[in-house]
Amino acid sequence: MVELRKDVDFVGPIITGFTPTGFKSGDQRFDQGLLISPEQAVSWSVASDQNLDISKMLEALALSPAPEFLLYGSGPQMKQPPASFRRQVEAQGMGIEVMDSRAAARTWGILRAEERWIIGAFLPLA
Repeated sequence: MVELRKDVDFVGPIITGFTPTGFKSGDQRFDQGLLISPEQAVSWSVASDQNLDISKMLEALALSPAPEFLLYGSGPQMKQPPASFRRQVEAQGMGIEVMDSRAAARTWGILRAEERWIIGAFLPLA
């Protein structure tokens, strides 16, 4: 497992490492994927990028006020989500940033250190 920086004072959950297939936040492992907000981290299982649903993500995280944008980790390689999903995100008044899940996990820490009010959805690494 690769450990990430721990020398920054964060509020809320951060990604502290990677497992062979997923992520670690604190003492919790997330091998099926991860939904994360400034308030919580929850396991996320989605069959494929064709099954993405921003409404279900927002419901699972129950974040108020609404987040600025979604940081989307597309798995082991960067892959744009379907256009229909992008439209769902934009209809919620949010932006979307896409990168592979490792890069998204690292970016999460930087953006949270800036106290950005965002959510993350990271597909498994394997």
